[in-house]
Amino acid sequence: MHFLKFIVDTPILDDPAQKHKNVHRHFYRYSKGDFIGPALKISQTKTKLTLKGSHEYEDLILEIVTNGISSPKEAFEIKGKLISGSDISEMINKLGFNWNLKKSTGQTKNYSVDIIDNSNKNLLLESIEAFRKNSYFLISFNINPNCKVTTKKKVPQPSKKKVEDDDVNKRIQFCMGYISNTERNYNYIIENALPDFQSELPTKWKSLTIFNNYKISEIELPKNINNSKLLRILAIRKGKLIRTLDIDGEIIEKQYSIVV
Repeated sequence: MHFLKFIVDTPILDDPAQKHKNVHRHFYRYSKGDFIGPALKISQTKTKLTLKGSHEYEDLILEIVTNGISSPKEAFEIKGKLISGSDISEMINKLGFNWNLKKSTGQTKNYSVDIIDNSNKNLLLESIEAFRKNSYFLISFNINPNCKVTTKKKVPQPSKKKVEDDDVNKRIQFCMGYISNTERNYNYIIENALPDFQSELPTKWKSLTIFNNYKISEIELPKNINNSKLLRILAIRKGKLIRTLDIDGEIIEKQYSIVV
């Protein structure tokens, strides 16, 4: 499950730093204030659905397109990069991949591997769910024009712009996915990307964009910890998630009080 869908379903998380790391890790970098979060644009024609997303939507786009593949065990080539904050070699081996993680030499320690490999629908869906807990799985594949994903291999720096100055058209070039416009694929997209806006969607629309912005009003620091990096990682953020949906120019907004 994508972390934003998780928050919409459960905005107030119990002990997020320990029990919900898959969500909590997306908020490590935030202090108090207003921040630009992920954005996703969905366009449709009679035959095709196109998804364009910023960083932190790449796992959902990959999941949606992979889920639309008709043959669950047919192999296809995947390319890209896996980046993690910890050594996840055991997880990689359990999934059946022969990838050798390399530890970075910079100040910020992470592990990564460049990927050129074969996978199939079932294995890739399993991998997406496993890696989204603690990693960035930046994968591209091309089965046909109505079933492909293109993802950049370098995670962008967090935006320092104000919410009102957001250049969303630039940000959503990070990951692009294409999938046939069937009833099954359409419903899967709406249920996973826009679960809280299903009743507001018109019968016909050409394109929509979902913006997710954060207003952090309080930071709860853990006690008896002096390490500044660990304090930042374990700190709990409290505030609001503001989800704004633009449907062919019509704006709908929903807000959630969050503890993450």
